[in-house]
Amino acid sequence: MLGGTGRPQPLSSSNPLRATIEPVDDEDDPVSLHYQDQVPLESDPDPISFKRRQKPSRFSIFSSATTSGTSTSGLAPPAPAYSSPLNHSDTSLDDLTHPKDSTDAPEAWSEGVGRRIYDDLTAIDWIFEYTKERLRLQALGRRSGLLGYIAQLWDSSKIWIVLVGTGILAGVMAAAIDIVTNWLGDLKDGYCRTNFYLSRSFCCWGLDAGEKCEEWAWWSQALHLDGTKGGTYITEYMFYITFSIIFAATAGVLVKHFAPYARHSGIPEIKTLLGGFVIRKFLGTWTLVIKSLGLCLAESSGMWLGKEGPLVHVACCCANLMMKPFGSINKNEALKREVLSAAASAGISVAFGSPIGGVLFSLEQLSYYFGDKTMWKSFVCAMVAAVTLQYLDPFRTGKLVLYQVKYTRGWHGFEMVPFCILGILGGLYGAFFIKLNMKIADWRKHSIAKKFPVLEVVIVALVTALINYPTVFMRPQSSELVANLFQECSPNGEDFFGLCQAGQTPHRIVLLVLSAALGIVLSAATFGLQLPAGIILPSMAIGALYGRAMGMFVQAWQRNHPTAWPFTSCSPDIECVTPGTFAIIGAASALGGVTRMTVSIVVITFELTGALTYVLPIMIAVMISKWTGDAFGKRGIYESWIAFKAYPYLDNRDDPVPDVPAAEIMTRIEDLVVITETGHTIDSLTSILRDQPYKGFPIVADTRAASLVGYISRSELRVALAQATMPPDTECVFSGLVPGATFVDMRPWMDQTPITLAPNANLGLAASLFQKLGLRYILFARHGELQGLLTKKDVYFVLNSEEREEGRLVRGVGNDGADGGEGRRLLSTPLGDDDGASEITLEPESPGEERGLLGGL
Repeated sequence: MLGGTGRPQPLSSSNPLRATIEPVDDEDDPVSLHYQDQVPLESDPDPISFKRRQKPSRFSIFSSATTSGTSTSGLAPPAPAYSSPLNHSDTSLDDLTHPKDSTDAPEAWSEGVGRRIYDDLTAIDWIFEYTKERLRLQALGRRSGLLGYIAQLWDSSKIWIVLVGTGILAGVMAAAIDIVTNWLGDLKDGYCRTNFYLSRSFCCWGLDAGEKCEEWAWWSQALHLDGTKGGTYITEYMFYITFSIIFAATAGVLVKHFAPYARHSGIPEIKTLLGGFVIRKFLGTWTLVIKSLGLCLAESSGMWLGKEGPLVHVACCCANLMMKPFGSINKNEALKREVLSAAASAGISVAFGSPIGGVLFSLEQLSYYFGDKTMWKSFVCAMVAAVTLQYLDPFRTGKLVLYQVKYTRGWHGFEMVPFCILGILGGLYGAFFIKLNMKIADWRKHSIAKKFPVLEVVIVALVTALINYPTVFMRPQSSELVANLFQECSPNGEDFFGLCQAGQTPHRIVLLVLSAALGIVLSAATFGLQLPAGIILPSMAIGALYGRAMGMFVQAWQRNHPTAWPFTSCSPDIECVTPGTFAIIGAASALGGVTRMTVSIVVITFELTGALTYVLPIMIAVMISKWTGDAFGKRGIYESWIAFKAYPYLDNRDDPVPDVPAAEIMTRIEDLVVITETGHTIDSLTSILRDQPYKGFPIVADTRAASLVGYISRSELRVALAQATMPPDTECVFSGLVPGATFVDMRPWMDQTPITLAPNANLGLAASLFQKLGLRYILFARHGELQGLLTKKDVYFVLNSEEREEGRLVRGVGNDGADGGEGRRLLSTPLGDDDGASEITLEPESPGEERGLLGGL
């Protein structure tokens, strides 16, 4: 039985079956009141029980063994810790060490929020972060009066200030990128005589399409080499190639030397980051600056890449910058990810002029956890970003993007067949592109090209420029190409590419298909270079090319056979087929095949066209595209890059989990490095950190019984030892107190209630906990004794290994040594090094740690 003080009490000598309950001092203690209510009357007969008397556990919240003779409540909670996981300057050494006079020290540690440290390439503790926020709000809610109300109002308004500021900043950045990109893109052809900084459209503002612009000077005219057609063509060809190489090489140098994380689209990293992974400097100020400048240069070079995906990264960098002044948001990793989810929707909003599509894109593609509050925040951020871009109006056309179109004609029933064919082509394109891009990325990873990333950028830019300039559909910027392919033919409309000339239809169809094929190869080679590059706009351009070709073919067929039975619904005096609609449906199907998104693509396409009548064929084409692509593989392009870089991202897919016990996958206790709750000193723990590469260590009572006490990660252990400026032989205690001695109290730094399962639990249950709770690890115990450990990356290896076959999963074989090869025990074949190892620097004290027991977690 237990005394009111929370420690075991001796049984009464006169009555061995009745325990003595001491009076309590704190009448508000619910546990003490519970025991007061259970005091038996002296006149009652002695209760007799045939159950074995339970030995009081020193880890129970109802009893805590003390080490001194003083009587203090073991349930008094400590002051909540609201310090940032990344900044512990407010942590005093008094929290870590006890003076020799232990009578004034608390005798037992009651669980509080504790502390967490997140190093680079580690996973956050979602439960800890939300618990910390809940305790902070509870403390804020206890403040009363006018000042308390003002404090609560200010606290609740912080996140809206961040969201509105992020939307405004994202809109401004998008407008600036559009303006600079258009100017640099036109600079390859010539310059404005009156104002050098103006693009061609602004230099020739107010002129009709057929009028000659005297203010604009082509490079052949500027050098007076326009006497012959051959001289003009060669001069402009050379300037086009030269500027393309200069722009691409400059972007590559900026990315390589100033911000390596500015390369690529950034969406795979954002997905991983929103899933709870920590990637330092990915959202830093330098990354924002280099990403924006590099994006302008890269897109202006004429390479087959887009700015839509990178704009998501830019918007997230803006959100990270806006959160800096607000510590309650910036110091909580879970709240930061809610804001970043909203910022991602703002990036798509300004990229496509589609606020609702941006919210759905964040919901469908990016966010790991997307609650109702996050959806509302995403909508506000996306709306503010779109309004800002609309106000700035970078194109002076009233459009948010260049390729916004309006259709005046509807569609007919016979067109559903070619629409379905476009869906199939989109799925085939997506599957082929992903496989080709992954093959090129794998070759790049293992070839000499990896050592010369800027030279590779120059070579690809040179080849692209050589192919683009002679091809009429590949020479313009991707946004301009998509805008012209989407347009419907009208008598007063502009026809830059001759798409509306009836006599040129066969030639144009062949050229459209050839341009689409070349675009696939060039975009597959470009996506993955040392450049800010997206794949959304190139995929739309490729889909629009073969979609327009399909539309022109159907239009020519209808014009040549107007009385055929499929065309009986066509009116004789109205154009029956609109090839522009085929282009936009082809663009949607290609984008769906590459990204495997559905709802967000339909909404984005609808917001681009504004034609409600075309929602149904777009939905059907996107649906068929996804089905076709999924037949060749479930992963989209972003998930494929996540797997290629071996990021520990557990997607909430419906893929089957191997029906095996978790004990077959977990690292067994005989292969674990554990720490006992007592008996360790600062020096011995420092030796463990130096000699062992693992990211965390279970805490047990002793090495023989292995009763589970808790878990401490490498980061918290390192920081705790660094702050404890005590002699190296000072004892470190993870449970209980050491009477009359100086010691380091490690309990605030450890996880005292880790998630545990039975060893015979199914792997599917463990995987579900990792996915839904965002756990970093699960401990397995039987009757309180530690049996093994399973990490997030262990589950990732199992669920994402394409080499998984029946019988290929093997038991953990333990530590492969200090080289951190523990992660390789999961499969019978050795795994290669992560691609990220070439880009991401691990902490210097353990270079082999990424593949360790908790590698990358």
